[in-house]
Amino acid sequence: MPEPAANTPHPHSATLRRLEKSSGKLAANAIARMDEQLPWYRAMPPENRSWIGLVAQAGIAAFTEWFRHPETPQAISTDVFGTAPRELTRAITLRQTVEMVRTTIEVMEAAIEEVAAPGDESVLREALLVYAREIAFATAQVYAQAAEARGAWDARLESLVVNAVLSGEADEGALSRAAALGWSSYTH
Repeated sequence: MPEPAANTPHPHSATLRRLEKSSGKLAANAIARMDEQLPWYRAMPPENRSWIGLVAQAGIAAFTEWFRHPETPQAISTDVFGTAPRELTRAITLRQTVEMVRTTIEVMEAAIEEVAAPGDESVLREALLVYAREIAFATAQVYAQAAEARGAWDARLESLVVNAVLSGEADEGALSRAAALGWSSYTH
């Protein structure tokens, strides 16, 4: 997609307007499809389903903004996943997040003929493919950061437990920290 100058109209302004108008409907369709196809989504508490809905909406809004300015580097993980609390990465697995992203992208892809202005179908499809790749990397980054944070926390807990055992001060607190790490107790 050519880079538009600051004062020139977007080269695909009709498609951009149609994308903006349809973003709410696309998000609702993505949420409905998740509810229909993903048993884990249906089983979630309403609060988590609500957060997932916000993430889907943010993903579609971020795609629209990216389509508006494809030359501008976008912080996709912040734009999309920043709408949900960090605890959501503990509530849904990476596999579930991939299914959520895939479902949302599939809904958007199925709507290309309807959303794109005549003649812009291939432009919108290509933009969605590039964006899907970027959102996949952003998803991996969010979960990698969460895993690294958990790893650092586990390392601190391990250090506290080992220090307590070595100093002979292993109390109930040390035992509960060991249990939090998944260490089982044993006796000699």
